[in-house]
Amino acid sequence: MIEILSAASLARARVTGALVADILQSMKRRATVGTNLLEIDAWTREMIFEARAASCYVAYEPSFGRGPFGHYICTSVNDAVLHGKPHDYTLADGDLLTLDLAVSLDGVVADSAISFLIGDTAHPESLAMIQTTERALAAGIAAAGPGARIGDLSHAIGSVLSEAGYPINTQFGGHGVGSTMHQDPHIVNTGRAGRGYKLQPGLLLALEPWIMADTDELRTDPDGWTLRSATGARTAHSEHTIAITEDGAEILTLPTPGTAA
Repeated sequence: MIEILSAASLARARVTGALVADILQSMKRRATVGTNLLEIDAWTREMIFEARAASCYVAYEPSFGRGPFGHYICTSVNDAVLHGKPHDYTLADGDLLTLDLAVSLDGVVADSAISFLIGDTAHPESLAMIQTTERALAAGIAAAGPGARIGDLSHAIGSVLSEAGYPINTQFGGHGVGSTMHQDPHIVNTGRAGRGYKLQPGLLLALEPWIMADTDELRTDPDGWTLRSATGARTAHSEHTIAITEDGAEILTLPTPGTAA
């Protein structure tokens, strides 16, 4: 299903997007050496409930997972890159943490992810990976607008990732959002320009470039959810929800001014 939002729904989407971004920034500030992943999940739950919103993950039960996810946020550490299930793990200096959050508020969903380093230990390779996903995300957003094709976004994202020397996995990528978290169209992180669905105003898309340092192969944890690099290499992931407008693309998952970590 591809859903086109009305002006009223788009206004609600802006509120949802800001909530998602503000929660992620709050978790980034709180996530320090000694923080447990289960604490991050509990803090996220509190903020979602305070906003009278709902996490899209608690009851999420797709074909590739094992039962309902059962938590409020995805917490992926180091070699984990997608669907990281919160568990009893204490963050250490130098860890690379990815937080991925999708929330529904007033009938509209927004989805975003950030990767960052814990503590003070310098890790230039990890920082380069994070910055590469952020540049790829910016390139995908710049390519979006009315009349553009999905392939234009995929090509823009993939060009940045491949030019930086990273392998690209095409199993998981961006997607449409709206009244539900995962909708068509699917947006792979590499592709050919000029192909695919033509974007139109009112469409919401979650763009999410992610990479693994030296492989494009994933392995699944025994929890049935957490996806890791097959080689144990570090990973990074950046994501924004955008709205296609008459003039281009609007990023919905930006934090409220003054709340960024």
